[in-house]
Amino acid sequence: MVKMGKDYYDILGIKKGASEDDIKKAYRKQALRFHPDKNKSPGAEEKFKEIAEAYDVLSDPKKKDVYDRYGEEGLKGGGQPGGGGCGGPGAFSYSFQGDPHAIFAEFFGGRNPFDQFFGARNGGMDENMDTEDPFARFGMGGGGMGGGGMGGFPRSFSSGMGGMGPHTSVVKKHQDPPVVHDLLVTLEEVLSGCTKKMKISRKRLNPDGQTIRTEDKILEVQIKKGWKEGTKITFPKEGDQTPTNIPADVVFVLKDKAHPVFKRDGSDIIYTAKISLRDALCGCTVNAPTLDGRKVTVSTTDIVQPGMKRRVSGEGLPYPKRPDRRGDLLVEYDIRFPERLSQSARDTIAQVLPRS
Repeated sequence: MVKMGKDYYDILGIKKGASEDDIKKAYRKQALRFHPDKNKSPGAEEKFKEIAEAYDVLSDPKKKDVYDRYGEEGLKGGGQPGGGGCGGPGAFSYSFQGDPHAIFAEFFGGRNPFDQFFGARNGGMDENMDTEDPFARFGMGGGGMGGGGMGGFPRSFSSGMGGMGPHTSVVKKHQDPPVVHDLLVTLEEVLSGCTKKMKISRKRLNPDGQTIRTEDKILEVQIKKGWKEGTKITFPKEGDQTPTNIPADVVFVLKDKAHPVFKRDGSDIIYTAKISLRDALCGCTVNAPTLDGRKVTVSTTDIVQPGMKRRVSGEGLPYPKRPDRRGDLLVEYDIRFPERLSQSARDTIAQVLPRS
């Protein structure tokens, strides 16, 4: 004769042969009734754990089948060791290793059902709550589930309360929106590539699945040669974690740090050379700096017209998709006019320069 050991059906207050929905309803009722945060009577914690174990077994078809046929002893490997002939449980061995609080949180989709529905205060049980069926006051008890949802709540609402509807499962968690940070880089860093170490502070769940700790983490951002402003680097699910969410992605967006000498135009860089009006009219030579500290000579014998540029090939930034090749250095001219002229200089210019 099979020794049953613990009667999981009795623990949940149902009969053998109960349906999946009956098992869910029974677990919900008993778990809410004996949750140690609400039930302060002696033994509530142990009873809460027994309820979680019973639900863990009866909600799993494989475990439930072994238990129904061979009882707790057979389920936990004490029935027929080895091959388990004659249809015995064989090598099947079960022991409850779960966290009853984690099972409770998963069942209710990570939310606190006491706060959401009962307005419990200061961690105590609402004196008006029916501990036999805590959903009865909302028409959500054994007979209160009509075709339009639970107790007058629309179906779209009731289907979101993990395990509360006849065909619902645990509520799916949704991911928080990305957390976006600007990441300033210098043109020199874009030229050669670099690694940036970014320290973030975030919330993480403790092993109990409910309480939260704050921790710091260093994220290493690899800046590739030539990356353009606006490039995004994503670290999946590195944001805050709570019992009810999927952590957000952390996204860094490249921003060019203002440079004292150059401006950026895609993969080209622009240097502004200040020249006199005389040099603009008579021709000039400019020693233009480069990003890696060298100087390049840029000469012109032409009259420097407003907006004129000179291009030095290959002295810009690497192309993002071809980092072995580089853009150009563009030399712009800023023509400085004299603040005053002597009369003789005016007369000379008037004689030399055409009127139109």
